[in-house]
Amino acid sequence: MKTLPIRTTVVGSYPFPGWLEFCTQNLDKFGPADIDEMVNDAVIAAVHDQVNAGLDVITDGEQTRLDFNLSFYGYLKGIEPNHSETRKFGPPAHDQRGKHSIVAELTAPKGLGAVAEYKRLKALAPAGPVLKSSIPGPYTLSGRMLANDRYKDRYAITEALIPIVKKELEDLVAAGCTEITVDEPSMSCYAYKEDTKRFRDIFNKTVESVYGKCRLSTHLCFGNFKGRPVGYRSLKPMIPDFLDLKVDEVHIEMANREFAEIELLADFAERMDVAVGIIDVKNYYIESEKDVVERIKRCLKYVPAEKLSVAPDCGLSQTARWAAKQKLVNMVKGAKIVRGEL
Repeated sequence: MKTLPIRTTVVGSYPFPGWLEFCTQNLDKFGPADIDEMVNDAVIAAVHDQVNAGLDVITDGEQTRLDFNLSFYGYLKGIEPNHSETRKFGPPAHDQRGKHSIVAELTAPKGLGAVAEYKRLKALAPAGPVLKSSIPGPYTLSGRMLANDRYKDRYAITEALIPIVKKELEDLVAAGCTEITVDEPSMSCYAYKEDTKRFRDIFNKTVESVYGKCRLSTHLCFGNFKGRPVGYRSLKPMIPDFLDLKVDEVHIEMANREFAEIELLADFAERMDVAVGIIDVKNYYIESEKDVVERIKRCLKYVPAEKLSVAPDCGLSQTARWAAKQKLVNMVKGAKIVRGEL
């Protein structure tokens, strides 16, 4: 459970080293042992940067995931790529991402890979920081699949994915993982036009068997593919239903939205801890220690220090590594300054 005031954490992803980007485009030139060594080295690099920054909570940087959703699709049976749905040219945006057709019952006989990721992180990370694993929730995971006669719409696909994600969460807890984030950015992106009570029920059904058995959080943001949001960027449609999510902590994007609706953090803080995104991952302005201190003090007007964590707005996979490193260093330094003043 949370012990530090103004805890410093991250969402999940971290930039790939340049050499890993190159290698992932040339995997046919490597053998299985080469790839395993490559992955270990990439995780070591991500862990090093996070530990060097002084974070209280670290991840493996999601260095084995080539895409937020589609990497998990490699573990799913019953789907195949559908290239006809993809726009290939023009400005990079969400409609250029690949989709999949469902051709049989959706199953994941070997899980979704998160347990192996956690075990690798545990073996490579030093003692001290809390180790966190993250996994997309079923609604977000369904986003790149096309409905068919068996699964009539996105909600039907989501229902089929709930037991798969639920089992992965249970296996993570059984493996000793004490902190898990269930990422559901699609829920926050579409809260303005979908049934938020239905979203709440889907989420709670997914996590019910692990709630209370680990520190459980959810990440709500408005999209970050190629540094571009996708959804209507407002917290108001999420309230009050998202206040009933079964989580210990909710992570909310704030910096990229210039702290709009910051007063609504108080509503969440009444029910759960709040991790506030105070670092803008879509901007190459490097927040100074002074910026971080000022932003944290703004948050403290609405969230008590013992319930507050600070983090980047979203995962850092779309941010250059040099910028990500310095942003995290300054975030931790600023948090320590405020923590020392309490």
